[in-house]
Amino acid sequence: MIKFGPSGNCESFYAEGFSHTEESAAFVKKRGLDCFEYSFGRGVRMSEDKAISIGEAFANEGVEISVHAPYFINFANPDDEMAAKSYGYVLDSAKMLKLMGGKRVVFHPAAQGKATREEAVALTEERLKILRDYIYLNDMQDLIFCPETMGKLAQIGTVEEITRFCKIDSVFTPCIDFGHINAREQGSLKTVEDYKSRLQYMIDELGYERMKHFHAHFSKIMYSAKGEVKHLTFDDTVYGPEFEPLAVALKELKLEPYIVSESAGMQAEEAEYMKKVYFNV
Repeated sequence: MIKFGPSGNCESFYAEGFSHTEESAAFVKKRGLDCFEYSFGRGVRMSEDKAISIGEAFANEGVEISVHAPYFINFANPDDEMAAKSYGYVLDSAKMLKLMGGKRVVFHPAAQGKATREEAVALTEERLKILRDYIYLNDMQDLIFCPETMGKLAQIGTVEEITRFCKIDSVFTPCIDFGHINAREQGSLKTVEDYKSRLQYMIDELGYERMKHFHAHFSKIMYSAKGEVKHLTFDDTVYGPEFEPLAVALKELKLEPYIVSESAGMQAEEAEYMKKVYFNV
């Protein structure tokens, strides 16, 4: 079943007087949404008791929870010690996710740095093989680890690169951030066919079963010649992408992803909008 929900808490959550993540579960459920993504963007700083408390709140509301690992992960870092920290960021996020009762860990793969593109991609691939080994050693193979398509040209994370990484092992499933793809490719996502071509490529490479419930981020994003600049809301009429053609593409391809809204301050409202559009196209 397709799922829609917000990344973190939107402005209206705080405006209504809420402040604790446990309260997010009922807030999301009340809006008819199905999932929620908790961000460890600045680091995994959470007690086990807190993770269990959050998990209980979401389980009580029947809302699925995922997590986003810290933003400073870089598996292409030439320094082995720094790269080792990236394994820790992913595994620590996964440990908290397990306590929350969730299944999906999203992470940014890497930055190109001073290496050539192929050098950086190859190094990232080798490090993700090591991450795979750590996942099995820690008995976390029941979780889904989602490397994300990235929005800046200097970041590793094209559709093809993420597909390549996911071929390493079945523990990896793509996080397709459509706003990032559109920003990186200077407004490439306009038609149903634009969406379908990228999704069909990943289905052909990874198989329908892995792609059926892929992870997705969606928002409109401002971009420059170097790619992503900042997240916007659906009120923007300049940058895109639009959700309606994606909704059609998903139905035609019989895909039922976990769609997380990353709109600027309007995550829950725009997740609601996407759900409404999806069931009316």
